[in-house]
Amino acid sequence: MANVTDLQTKYSKLAQEYSKLRAQNQVLKKGVVDEQANSASLKDQLKQRDQSLRKQEQEMDSLSFRNQQLAKRVELLQEELAASESKGKKGKSKGDSPSQHGLQTQSVFNEDLQKKIEENERLHIQFYEADEQHKREEAELKTRLEELERNSEQHQAVVDGLTTKYMETIERLQSDKARLEVKAQTLEREAKECRMRTEECQQQLRRCQSDLNRQVKQSSSVIQEKVPFNDTKFSDYNSLNVPPHNRRHQLKARDVAGQALSFIQDLVAALLNFHSYTEQRVHIYPLDSSIEPISPLNQKFSQYLHENAAYVRPLEDSFLQLHQSITEDTVTVLETVVKLKSFADNFSTYTHFLQKILPYQLKSLEEECEAPLSTAALTAKNRELQSDMKRITSVFEKLQSYINLLALPSVRQDALPQSSTSAVFTQLAACLHSLHDAIKEMSKHYNQKASLEQELPTVTQKLCTTTECLLGSLGSLNSSTGKIATFFSNNLDFFTSPGYSPRGSTVALNPLQAESMLANKKKAAAYIQAVKKPRPQSVPYREALSNRRILTSSTESREGLSQQVQQSQEKIARLEQEKEHWLLEAQLGKVRLEKENQRIADLEAQLAAALGGSPDSRTAAAASTLAQSHEEEETEQRAAGKETTLCTSLVGDEESREQLIKTHYMARVGELTTQLQISDSKAVHFHSECRALAKRLAIAEKSRETLSEEVKLANQNITRLQDELATTKRSYEDQLSMMSDHLCSMNETLSKQREEIDTLKMGSKGNAKKNKGR
Repeated sequence: MANVTDLQTKYSKLAQEYSKLRAQNQVLKKGVVDEQANSASLKDQLKQRDQSLRKQEQEMDSLSFRNQQLAKRVELLQEELAASESKGKKGKSKGDSPSQHGLQTQSVFNEDLQKKIEENERLHIQFYEADEQHKREEAELKTRLEELERNSEQHQAVVDGLTTKYMETIERLQSDKARLEVKAQTLEREAKECRMRTEECQQQLRRCQSDLNRQVKQSSSVIQEKVPFNDTKFSDYNSLNVPPHNRRHQLKARDVAGQALSFIQDLVAALLNFHSYTEQRVHIYPLDSSIEPISPLNQKFSQYLHENAAYVRPLEDSFLQLHQSITEDTVTVLETVVKLKSFADNFSTYTHFLQKILPYQLKSLEEECEAPLSTAALTAKNRELQSDMKRITSVFEKLQSYINLLALPSVRQDALPQSSTSAVFTQLAACLHSLHDAIKEMSKHYNQKASLEQELPTVTQKLCTTTECLLGSLGSLNSSTGKIATFFSNNLDFFTSPGYSPRGSTVALNPLQAESMLANKKKAAAYIQAVKKPRPQSVPYREALSNRRILTSSTESREGLSQQVQQSQEKIARLEQEKEHWLLEAQLGKVRLEKENQRIADLEAQLAAALGGSPDSRTAAAASTLAQSHEEEETEQRAAGKETTLCTSLVGDEESREQLIKTHYMARVGELTTQLQISDSKAVHFHSECRALAKRLAIAEKSRETLSEEVKLANQNITRLQDELATTKRSYEDQLSMMSDHLCSMNETLSKQREEIDTLKMGSKGNAKKNKGR
């Protein structure tokens, strides 16, 4: 069972990591795609810049070529000017009009040349500045492109690592799922087998119950004839009506106390975590104590919460002492359980602690509502949490009153009548269910509040972590209170049923009767164990119990054996009839033998008379008659011999048949006894196996309940993870919108740079055309 819970916790953790990494993977993929698109656009811009640079270089070459041409033309013009000047000096005598004309043309050429030179210098300066600016922009774009390529490679490496990790996680989860499915199928098969065996056990139980009911009726008729000791004048003497010690009740009480102790330990751990994480949250929100001091009210509230262990730990310690006081050799009723009073006192102390911190809790929630970034939804959730805390405190006050009522009989007799005890236990069970419902509502409201707080812009990772821990403690508190309420409702019959009561009265057991009961138990044990006088051999107790089980199990086959005995008796009757028939046949054979002997005697007489005639004829006749008589005698003797042998064989057969029948029935009886012993051993084995299966079924039911609770917790975790996913998705969308705005601003700057480059190109082209036109 622990392996299944560990696998489920690992599976939930892996699912959380998988959802987080999946969300990060999507954001990284979007970032990589955007960076790839940006790098592609930058590459296109770089290509365009290279093309424009090549065009400008071509224009520069054409301008330099044009400049060389102009320089050559200037040289030619200077040569022509020098020639003209030399000609002018020689022809001064010819007149002044041509020289004046030459001077005018020379001045025009000089002005034109000066303008060309200045324009050429200006164009060179502009071209040099544009070339330098282009080189700077090209270098910046190249560095940025390299940086973007490095970022894209890093993002791609991260994405590859995450995909491999996801695939390994998915494969591991699939293998765990397959293993769990196989285990679930085996558990289902075992459950089916347990149900079948349980049905068989129930049938046997019904038979046993019918026998036990019959025995109970007989025993009750005997018990009713006995008159209990009831002194009407002195009621103190009625303590002699001591009930017998109920060992089964004590074992059940110890088992119930052990289960309750485990639930109380879970509840104490959940309460400690809840108060501790509440104290951490007070130091973080609405004001962080590491940055600025919190309010005096929250400081006092934090101080009280810091002392929670002094009020919560005694609950576990006192209940542990209560569990240790319940043993097999004690009497466990409300009047004798003294340790219940200490547990009630500690519970009252903790209830007073809750009442003390309740106003501070309400004021702390009001401060959260008055925070500057608090929304209307958060304020509504805080109001709901205030009502939930008031409800939980009132439920604890009710529990305190009921537990104090149950602890009163151990301090003062007749403080709580026997008729009121069942009503108190019933109200306590209902109060535990209302506590579970209140904590469940508070956990739901805290989950909703946490999802709303994560949408705030000023939420910190420290606050998120503390809130998650607080929600986990609320979930464990919800689970532990639900288990306690279910456990108390399931054992309500045991709590309300009187385990011990004096004979002939309905009054509760007092401590004096309990002491008398324990003293009688010790005397009986000492009497059984003591061997002071020689006593006859007796059957050991365990052997007697086993013989009784065998005897009770053998009653099932009694009807079959009675039927077999009846059939055997019918067979014996038929064999007796056959025996009488053969005896009559033997008597008839004897009569026939006597008749044959008489006839032989008559024949001998006739033979003797015949021998008294003529000698020859008489001899021949006598010989023939003698031979004939001998033959007839031989035939008669053979027939008689056959009849006698038949009769003797019949008589011998009857004796042998009786012996065979006797041996057959003796063998049959031996076989039946062996079969009876085998069936008894099988019945005992099946009975123990049925008990083991019943225990396994109970354990399976408990594991099913725990698994259903774990499924509920997993569903709660899934909803919480879905809320976290929604918040992370919103945050990533905000980041992506900010990145898109940044990209838009970058595109605007690039478009401005393109426009400037285009204006420079147009200016250079216009200047080139002007130069060509000149």
